[in-house]
Amino acid sequence: MKNIKLTIEYDGSNYFGWQVQPEFSSIQEEIERAIKKLTKEDIDLIGAGRTDRGVHARGQVANFMTNSSIPPEKFSYAINKYLPQDISIVKSEEVDINFHSRYDAVGKEYRYLIYNNYTRSSLLRNYTYHVPYKLDLKKMDIAKDFFLGTHDFSAFMSTGSSVEDTVRTVYAVSLSLRDNIICFKVQGNGFLYNMVRIMVGTLIDIGSGKIEPESISSILESKDRKRAGHTAKPQGLYLEKVYY
Repeated sequence: MKNIKLTIEYDGSNYFGWQVQPEFSSIQEEIERAIKKLTKEDIDLIGAGRTDRGVHARGQVANFMTNSSIPPEKFSYAINKYLPQDISIVKSEEVDINFHSRYDAVGKEYRYLIYNNYTRSSLLRNYTYHVPYKLDLKKMDIAKDFFLGTHDFSAFMSTGSSVEDTVRTVYAVSLSLRDNIICFKVQGNGFLYNMVRIMVGTLIDIGSGKIEPESISSILESKDRKRAGHTAKPQGLYLEKVYY
């Protein structure tokens, strides 16, 4: 028995997220189906975390157990033969038998792209969040640093989540602009449901003048979802990397 770790890239536009769902296509289901075609085994693919409908990934991680004789590093090429073009295994390797993609993860990095231009882009519509009004990047840049450190991020979590521990640590944040695309990057030890999208929505509301940059501190302290900004659309979000 071998434990195979996969690094996965995907365009989430045509899927209802990572997790298998009845009657809806998912990333996990497509990969499990591909592995079964390859190995003739029913496997349980363990993902490092769920991504929502329309969210993309450049460095999602998953693992599965197999008795296959295929060399670990060859699984990436072999599985890709059975996958649609919008899902790719970019790396495969054998790991310790006790390795667990989700429970062993110590951090993640996300990227979010905002297309800030008066006119829309047909080519970028599935890969950025189109904001058609001018944003004040200086205010957004000031505000982003208030996310750094260890905080209770209850105000930046979608209502209805069943998570009990809402304290998370944000290690690094950055904001940049190129060709009308604002890129927000964040690294942390973990993220609550829709946390990154709400962080971005709040930064957009700050950039448009609806919220003051310094308000981030009081919003965090309030633990009140209603105090934070809107939830940014899913298509601008990318899971960049999972840390172990």
